[in-house]
Amino acid sequence: MEGRCTCGSLRYQMTATPMIVHCCHCRWCQRETGSAFVINALIESDRLKVEGNPDLVMTPSESGKGQEIARCPRCRVALWSHYPNAGRRSSFVRVGTLDNPDACPPDVHIFTSSKQAWVALPDGIPAFADFYPSPREVWSAEAMDRWRAMMEA
Repeated sequence: MEGRCTCGSLRYQMTATPMIVHCCHCRWCQRETGSAFVINALIESDRLKVEGNPDLVMTPSESGKGQEIARCPRCRVALWSHYPNAGRRSSFVRVGTLDNPDACPPDVHIFTSSKQAWVALPDGIPAFADFYPSPREVWSAEAMDRWRAMMEA
């Protein structure tokens, strides 16, 4: 799967399927995106091939640990984030920047306790008021193995 920023200065390719795709409804993501939610495809950073040099910008987060957002230096579009739990080993790719975002529908909805009231959640997709208690509840066995391997590397 390939994606890019709005101006096309930065392009990327995910060389594997995402481990999981989160649709996050927290107020921080709403503020960051200027939208009702963000859809992030989680992938190992070594499986993200990038053409160009993003600016890495630290921004505050609700956890207090911040997040590092990769932005195009020209058009400033956010393409992915790195969170403190895995640092730069993992990338949370903004699905809306994919050339075909339909290829990455959400596997789970999180922080639905702060979702916009007009957003209707689809049937058949797990949803949690906050973050899910355990990856085992929503991750595939393969994704959990990939996460473990990434963290051990």
